[in-house]
Amino acid sequence: MDNKHPKHISKFSFIGIIITLGIVYGDIGTSPLYVMKAIMGANSNFDENYIIGAISCIIWTLTLQTTIKYVIITLRADNKGEGGILALYALVRKSKKKYLYIFAVIGACTLIADGIITPSITVVSAIEGLKELNSGTPVIPISLTIITVLFLIQQFGSKDIGKLFGPVMFIWFAMLGILGLLQVIEYLPILKAFNPYYAAHLLINYPNWFLILGAVFLCTTGAEALYSDLGHCGMKNIRISWIFVKTTLILNYLGQGAWVILNMKNITSGMNPFYSIMPQGFLIFGVIMATAAAIIASQALISGSFTIFSEAMSLNFWPQQRIKYPTVVKGQLYIPFVNWFLYIFCMIMVLFFQTSSNMEAAYGLSITITMLMTTILLAAYLKRKAIKTFFIILFLVIFFTIELSFLTANLFKFFHGGWVTILIAGAIGIVMVVWYNARKIKNRYMQFIKIKPFYPILSDLSKDETIPKYSTNLVYLSKADYRTDIESKIMYSIINKQPKRADNYWILHIDKVDEPATLEYTFEQLVPDVLYKINIRIGFRVQPLISLYFRQIIEELVENKEFNNISNYPSLKKNNIQGDFSFIIIHRVFNQNQSFKLMERITMNFYSIIKKLGISEVKSLGLDTSNIMIETVPLIVKSEYKQKIKRAIK
Repeated sequence: MDNKHPKHISKFSFIGIIITLGIVYGDIGTSPLYVMKAIMGANSNFDENYIIGAISCIIWTLTLQTTIKYVIITLRADNKGEGGILALYALVRKSKKKYLYIFAVIGACTLIADGIITPSITVVSAIEGLKELNSGTPVIPISLTIITVLFLIQQFGSKDIGKLFGPVMFIWFAMLGILGLLQVIEYLPILKAFNPYYAAHLLINYPNWFLILGAVFLCTTGAEALYSDLGHCGMKNIRISWIFVKTTLILNYLGQGAWVILNMKNITSGMNPFYSIMPQGFLIFGVIMATAAAIIASQALISGSFTIFSEAMSLNFWPQQRIKYPTVVKGQLYIPFVNWFLYIFCMIMVLFFQTSSNMEAAYGLSITITMLMTTILLAAYLKRKAIKTFFIILFLVIFFTIELSFLTANLFKFFHGGWVTILIAGAIGIVMVVWYNARKIKNRYMQFIKIKPFYPILSDLSKDETIPKYSTNLVYLSKADYRTDIESKIMYSIINKQPKRADNYWILHIDKVDEPATLEYTFEQLVPDVLYKINIRIGFRVQPLISLYFRQIIEELVENKEFNNISNYPSLKKNNIQGDFSFIIIHRVFNQNQSFKLMERITMNFYSIIKKLGISEVKSLGLDTSNIMIETVPLIVKSEYKQKIKRAIK
């Protein structure tokens, strides 16, 4: 597996910049479709000062929140070239502050929840443009059809069509900038919006500032994608392309504002300035481009969700799911469960809200929470990097003030549809927290013993011909982090639970590391020609195809003459037949009769239910099912017996 980023994408180049436009900016790039309409809806009695103030809020939100926080500061927090809130958590999770996982969980589940509504609002907003030509356009059926096709094609990957995303988005942003500039020329006083005074004046003098901020925030909802796609595109490509993107976005917002001011008396309810600034003959092309941009934005959010869930599985936040790789493009994966989960909820969103205006009321609440969580984790990262406390506090004060203001504003959306995304985020968050803590509980009660005292026993057992041979090579998956340790249940399985004779015993440990693309192993011979230990270090963005990797390791050991894999059965050895391998996985089963604490019992009961959402450990590790034995043992808690049975006296 090639774990390096394709040079034409992550390396700084013109082609890299174009491709970055198609990968990173779909969400934030489609915001002009609905932001100005939402701002107008926040205050029906708007005037020139209101529009200029709102545009000023947009400009400075894009500057402070997107440019300074994400483009300049957050992109520096890369985990071996990868970004995103879970990659950021992987950088700080070794901190003594064990509660940091809560912020990672909240940030990830709210990002997923807001990602569900993004395809819905962008596609519906684009198709609503057809109403400018024909008021009877069936927006909902067309939108549902597009969304259905979009999710159906995920299983085939987007390698070929993805090549068009960059050029299409370049045309889209150029279109935004030119259309906006043409309107700005018509009303140059709109340029006063660059003065932050007008933003402050608006928020101070308008009593419904919270509705205005809630609408303004929609302009920066895609900022988190800048960080999440760091691994796909590279820091320089994102930073340079952002200059072009931000310029065209601001020009378009200025143009829409200028048009609204010039046509204030003729604006009717439901009118969208985005389409109104287009010349009549350009409208069909504009709708086509808006639809294409909406599809690209949706594709980016869907792919991003696959990545988040994949990372969550590797970081023990989510049950293992079946992952497919439809193309050879790095980072492009397909998770059927996630795909259809997103599809069902996107369809529900469209049918429930019906119009983009209704979706605007629900949109943005979850992502403000994600941004807050990123700020907290980023502060922890800056502390680990030994940044001076003064600068960390300054960072927290500035961005807590901004994001808490946006959160306060968006909380007013809760009863207008925001509860939907919070409900979804809450359900996902519960699964993540339960899964994480249940794994911690299981690990806490795992019993380890020293392996060295068993060397003579295993050596004798492998030569004891009175015991039927179980396998030529017997492989146990171990969770022991230290080379000197082994789970007691593994030794019990080999020696006590139907003694298992084998020519060679293998202890295979899988170490999931915080680096995203790591894939390497170490090999150690503990007992010559009897007991071996392999430790596979695997990054959280690498698919754990353990059978494949183990086969590669054995082939390399044989080639290096460190291991002889010829079968010891005389008839097979005579003909140089390779020895067989059998895997044994020991599952620890939760036992209701054990003395768990109340919260542990509740957590483990939920864990048993949630486990049904995922696939088996055998499938998740990519193990061959033909040579695997599953053994179950109870999860034992060390405790004093409350009742002890006594021997009766005869």
